[in-house]
Amino acid sequence: MQLDKFSDYALRVLVALAVAPQDRLSSAKIAQKYGLSQHHIAKVATQLVRNGFVVSDRGRGGGLRLAKNADAIRIGAVLRTIKINDAVVECMGDNKTCTILPACGLRTPLARARDAFFDVLDEYSLADVTTQHTALAQLLAIDVENLTTAPILPS
Repeated sequence: MQLDKFSDYALRVLVALAVAPQDRLSSAKIAQKYGLSQHHIAKVATQLVRNGFVVSDRGRGGGLRLAKNADAIRIGAVLRTIKINDAVVECMGDNKTCTILPACGLRTPLARARDAFFDVLDEYSLADVTTQHTALAQLLAIDVENLTTAPILPS
């Protein structure tokens, strides 16, 4: 199964927020750190907020922050909510025009493979994939002076 750019960007946003637990980051700042389109990151952030993974605080000192601790955010859950409507093959979506659909046996194994993909990713939390806080922060040019080894949610 291949992840699309939207899913990739969602994971990148979460990683940036996980390594900067004391700070709120704007979508513009995250986009700049990764060299990505601010418009795309803003759309991704909106989806992450809608799905309860990120909180968006308005006003001065506002920005994005994790909605819960990184160890409570499962990678599989994030991708499942983002890719919920993505069909592995056309016949698993809205397009039911395939000639062999009535006799095809591919749908069940492909559905099981998709579910197994998400099940493996459910084994990993955002904290699991961001254990190298300092290195990630340095690569993203996030102030490492204020980092803690365990992400703490801002109040």
